[in-house]
Amino acid sequence: MKREYHHHPHHPTYSTTSPTGKGEMWDADTQQDAGMDELLAVLGYNVKASDMAEVAQKLEQLEEVIGNAPEDGLSHLASETVHYNPSDLSNWLESMLSEFNPAANCSLDNPFLPPISQPSVIPPPLDYTNCSAQPKQEPSLFGSPAMDYDLKAIPGKALYSHIEQQPPPQSPAPPLYQRESKRLKPTTSATTTSNSVSSAIGGWGVSTESARPVVLVDSQETGIRLVHTLMACADAVQQENMKLAEALVKQIGFLAVSQAGAMRKVATYFAEGLARRIYRLYPDKPLDTSFSDILQMHFYETCPYLKFAHFTANQAILEAFEGKKRVHVIDFSMKQGMQWPALMQALALRPGGPPSFRLTGIGPPSTDNTDHLHEVGWKLAHLAETIHVEFKYRGFVANSLADLDASVLELREGESVAVNSVFELHSLLARPGGIERVLSAVKDMKPEILTIVEQEANHNGPVFLDRFTESLHYYSTLFDSLEGCGASPVNSQDKLMSEVYLGQQICNVVACEGPERVERHETLAQWRARLGSAGFDPVNLGSNAFKQASMLLALFAGGDGYRVEENNGCLMLGWHTRPLIATSAWQLANKPALPLPSSSSTPPP
Repeated sequence: MKREYHHHPHHPTYSTTSPTGKGEMWDADTQQDAGMDELLAVLGYNVKASDMAEVAQKLEQLEEVIGNAPEDGLSHLASETVHYNPSDLSNWLESMLSEFNPAANCSLDNPFLPPISQPSVIPPPLDYTNCSAQPKQEPSLFGSPAMDYDLKAIPGKALYSHIEQQPPPQSPAPPLYQRESKRLKPTTSATTTSNSVSSAIGGWGVSTESARPVVLVDSQETGIRLVHTLMACADAVQQENMKLAEALVKQIGFLAVSQAGAMRKVATYFAEGLARRIYRLYPDKPLDTSFSDILQMHFYETCPYLKFAHFTANQAILEAFEGKKRVHVIDFSMKQGMQWPALMQALALRPGGPPSFRLTGIGPPSTDNTDHLHEVGWKLAHLAETIHVEFKYRGFVANSLADLDASVLELREGESVAVNSVFELHSLLARPGGIERVLSAVKDMKPEILTIVEQEANHNGPVFLDRFTESLHYYSTLFDSLEGCGASPVNSQDKLMSEVYLGQQICNVVACEGPERVERHETLAQWRARLGSAGFDPVNLGSNAFKQASMLLALFAGGDGYRVEENNGCLMLGWHTRPLIATSAWQLANKPALPLPSSSSTPPP
C-alpha cells in the first residue's frame, strides 16, 4: 500500500556540512551510559552489553518469522501500524514479534549467533519534502540546488547476499519519497542448492541455507549509516580513540557493499585512508613520475577537468601574447605536454604569422632512467615543424619547484614570458616557505602573465576532522561526476585509472601528515589572498574565455551536469552546483593592465 510521506518530528535529516555539528549524529554522553554497547551507541542504538545475546536471538527469530509468514500476514503492518526506528532496540524487537504472534513452537535454527554489532532495523528516512512528485532521475550525491553540499546516499536496493534476489514483481515498492517507514522485505531463493549463502544482518555475515529467507535492505538507509560511520571513525581518530576507530573502520567495508557506483568507491578509498592512519601503514613515497603521468592522462580522457584547465590557461596566455613576436612559456607542470599542441596551433593561425615560440618544461627527475621531458619536447618539435611554428624547447629537471632559480632559465631580452601551473602549487604548502620562494622566483622572471589552476577545496586546515569532512564532500562529487559524465560510454580502463588517480589523493589527504601530506588544496579565496600579498594583481579572464569554455563542455558529450561559473574574473568548473577546479590569471602589481581580449584570440578546443 503506497502512502504519501509526511514529515515526522522524530525523523532527523542528516547534514555533514559543519564538523562542529557532529553531535547531531551521536551523543558522546550515550557512550558513557553504564553497560551500553559502545559501537551501537555511536550508530544511534541503545543496547546494553548484557542484552546482546538476547537481541541477537530476537533478530534471528524476527527474520525467521517474517520468512515463514504468509503473504497476507504482512499486510496489517503496512495499513495499521507505522514502526519507526527506536533507540531501544530490544523493546522494538519485542513489539515487532508481538505483531506477528508467532506460534509457540517456532524455534530458532541457530540460537547461538555471535553478538550483532549493528542491528537490521533501518534508520529513519531522509527528508524528501523538497523533492518533486515524480523525479526523472536518481538524485546525485550533491543534487541539491542550494549551496549546501550535504552528502546523500545513492538510492536503490541492494541484496546482502552472494545470490541476487528480486522482490515479487506483482507488488512493486513505492518510490523512496512516498515511503512513510522502512521495513525488512523477505524473499526466498528460487533456486534450491546445497550451498549456503551469507545473509548480512546489520553488517555481520550469518551463514544460512539457500532456501532460507534472505533480507533485502534499502540501500538509501544503509548509505546514511555508512556516512555516519565514516564520520564517527574520523572523529574517533581525531580523539585518538584508536580502539573505537578500528571497530568502526571494519564496519565501513560491510556497509559499503550495499552501495552502488560512486558511494561505494568513495567509501572504500576513505576507509583505506582511515585504516592506514589507524594502523600507521602510511602510503609509500609518491609513485614514479611516469606512472603518475599515465594516471593523469587517463583522467584527462575520462572527464573535462584537465581539458578545461588547459583551455582556459591557454586562452589567457594567447591574449597576453597578442602582437608579441618572441614568446616564452615556462611550464611548472609539463607532464606529457598535453596542454601545448592547442596553443601552438592557435599561434600558427594568428594574423600576421606565428611568433617565435620557446617552451621550458619543468618536471621531477625520472625513476626509470628515461628522459621523459626530452621525449615530450621531441614530439612537440615535430608538431611545430608540421604547422610551421619556429620552436625551441628545453626540459628542466627539479626535485621541487621550491628549488627553482630564475637565473637558470635563460631568460632573454625582448621575450614575452608566461608562467603556467596546473595542480602544482598546492604541494608546495607542505614545505615551509616553499610557496613564497616560488612566487619570488616568478617575480624575477617578470612574466606578462601567470596562469594558475588549482582544486577548489580546503584540504589544508589544521583540524583533521574538518579536512576529512571537506574532502569527503569534494571527492564524492568528483566520483559522482565520473559516474555521470557524458552521454557516450566512457572507456572502462580510462575510468578505472581515473578512480585510482583520485584514490591516491584521498589516501594522501586522510592518512598522511607533515611533509608527506602534499595534497594541500586551498580555495580560490585563499590563493587570492596569498598572491595579492606576494605582489600580484588579478587579470580578468573575460567573457570570451567563459563562452569558449562553455562550448568546450558542450563538445564533451553534451556536458550534462557540468557548470562553468565566472567568479570575479576567474573561471570555475563544477559538477551541478559545486565548483571543483578554478583557473585564475595574474600579473605583477606594477605592470600596466593587459588590454581587453579580442574575439579573434581563441585557441581551438
